Amino acid sequence: MLGCGESGSAPAVDLPERLTEVPAALPQGEWAALIDSLSEDGGFFDTDNLISNESSFLNVLGPMRRLGVYGGAYIGVGPDQNFSYMAQQRPHLAFVVDIRRDNLLQHLLFKALFHEASTRAEYLSLLVGVAPPADGTTFRESSIGEILAYVAGADGGPGTPQAEEARRRLTSRLGTFGIDLSDDDRATVERFHDEFVRQGLDLRFTTLGQPARPFYPTFGELLAARDLTDEAGSYLATRDDFLFLKGLQEANRVVPVVGDLAGDKAVRRIGEEVRARGLVVRAFYVSNVEFYLDRDGSFARFAETVAGLPMDEFSVLVRSVFPQGLVRRHPQAQPGDYSTQVLVRMTDVGEAVRAGGYGSYWDVVTRDAIGPGMQGGG
Repeated sequence: MLGCGESGSAPAVDLPERLTEVPAALPQGEWAALIDSLSEDGGFFDTDNLISNESSFLNVLGPMRRLGVYGGAYIGVGPDQNFSYMAQQRPHLAFVVDIRRDNLLQHLLFKALFHEASTRAEYLSLLVGVAPPADGTTFRESSIGEILAYVAGADGGPGTPQAEEARRRLTSRLGTFGIDLSDDDRATVERFHDEFVRQGLDLRFTTLGQPARPFYPTFGELLAARDLTDEAGSYLATRDDFLFLKGLQEANRVVPVVGDLAGDKAVRRIGEEVRARGLVVRAFYVSNVEFYLDRDGSFARFAETVAGLPMDEFSVLVRSVFPQGLVRRHPQAQPGDYSTQVLVRMTDVGEAVRAGGYGSYWDVVTRDAIGPGMQGGG
C-alpha cells in the first residue's frame, strides 16, 4: 500500500515514470486482430454518447498524479473523455470497451482525426467541419481557450465546402485502417461526424428521445475544463499531450473493443492480453456503468473481473457517480458539478471482493474512496 494520504505525505515507494515517448507501433494486422478477438456481440444503451456528461471528469487528475498513475495499460468506456485520462497516464497500451458497437465506430472516427491532424487546432477544426488554420504553427503553443475561440469563429459548418473537405479527408483516412466496415457502419460514422458539425462546440450529451439537459456541459466546456488545481486538463489542453495521443493512435496502441463490462469475454480477455505483454492495468475508467450493473444484478460479476485483472499498488479505478438512485449526494461532490468523480485503488476493490463483496451501490461508490484533496504535481 502506498504511504500517502490526505496530508500529502511522501510516498513510501518510488512512483512509476511518466512516458515521454510512445512505444513501438503494433502492426496494423495485430491491432485489427485484437479488436476482433477481444470483442463480443454488441448491445444497446439509450444514448449515442457522443460526448461525456461528466462535468467532474478532471477532478481525479490531481490524485492520479500524486499516486503515480503512469504507464501500464489503460481501460475505459465511452467517448473522447478517455483521451484526457490517457494523456495524464501515458499508457503503453489502451483499450476502450463499450457495450455499443457504435462506440467502436466513433473511436475509429477519432483515430482518423488523430492520424489526419498535425495540430490541436486542425484536429478540432476537422471534427466540427470548419477551416483549419492556414498556418500549422499559428496555434502551436496556444491555450485551449484560444483554440476554441478560433474554431468558434472559423468559416464552415453544415453544408459548407469546409465541412465537405473534412468529411472527404476523414473518410479517406478511415479506409486505410484495414477494418472491414459495412455500409451501415460507414453511415453511422458519417452520422456521428454530422452531429459534431451541426452542433459544434455547443454539442451536449443527450439521451435518445429526450432533450439535452441544460446542466450537462457542452463539448466546448469539457475541452476547456480545469482540474481541482486549476490546471487545464482536457486532452487538447497542451500540445505535448496531443502529440503523445497522436503517436499512440498512429502506433495502433488504442484498441476499441465491443463488450459488456460484466460479460464473460471482453474485459477478462483484455486482462489476459495485458498480463501476457508484461503490463498491469494502471487505470480503469468505468464512468457510471456500475450503477446499471448493480440495478441489473450483474455488479458482483464485474467486481470479480476487476479483482482478477493484473494490477499493482499504483492501479486505480475511476468512476462517476450521479444523484440518480442515491438518497443523498456523494460526500466528495464538488460545488457546481452534477456528477462526482471517485477514485479508488484497484487493490482495494480486490480486497473487498475477497472479503465478501459490497452491501449496496452506496457502499460501492463510497468505500475506500480517495479524497479529492489529495492533490499534487508530477
